[in-house]
Amino acid sequence: MTSPEPPARILAVCTGNICRSPVVERVLAARLAGTDVQVTSAGTRAVVGHAVSAPMVPLLTDAGADAAGFAARQLTTDLIREADLVIALTRAHRSQVVELAPGAVRRTFTLLEIARLVAHVDPQAVHDSGPTPGARLRALPGLAAAVRHVAGSGEDDVADPIGGSEAIYRASYDAMAPALRTLAQALRD
Repeated sequence: MTSPEPPARILAVCTGNICRSPVVERVLAARLAGTDVQVTSAGTRAVVGHAVSAPMVPLLTDAGADAAGFAARQLTTDLIREADLVIALTRAHRSQVVELAPGAVRRTFTLLEIARLVAHVDPQAVHDSGPTPGARLRALPGLAAAVRHVAGSGEDDVADPIGGSEAIYRASYDAMAPALRTLAQALRD
C-alpha cells in the first residue's frame, strides 16, 4: 500500500510578513480548506512573532479568513525549497527568493503575475494535470510559464500598506483579492 502524497505547499513572501503575505496565506488557506494544499508565509525582513497588522485584520475577516494565531516568520532557504509554488508580492521579493534558492526560479512568481498567467492557461489543462488541488498546484508553475508569451507583462507589485491609512490597506488588499480568487478557482475547479 502506498502512502498518500504530502500536501502541496504554497509559500507567500513579502517584507515584514505582517500585511500582504498573511493575506495571501490566510485567504488562500480559507479558499482551499479541506484540500491537499497547505499555505504558509514568511518575510524577507520579517517582524518575527508579530501578528497581522491591525488594519488588515477586518479585511481578512470580511474575506472569510481568520488572522487568529498568526505569527510572522523569517524567510529561509528551507521554506523555499519545501514550496511547490512561491508567491512573492513584488518583483524585488521574487528576486530575493531566487537569490536565496536559485533552484526555485521556475516556481516563483509574483501574485499578480501568476494570476495573469493562470488566466491564460486552458482550465482543462489545469484540471487534467491532476485529480486534486495539490496535484494541480504542482503542475501550475510549468503551465503558467508556458503561456508567458501570450499573457504579456503587467503590473506585478502589490504596494506595501505598512504605516498607511485604512484606505491604503484597503487598496493593497483590493489589488490582491482578484488574483487570489483566480488562483484558488484554478486549483479547485
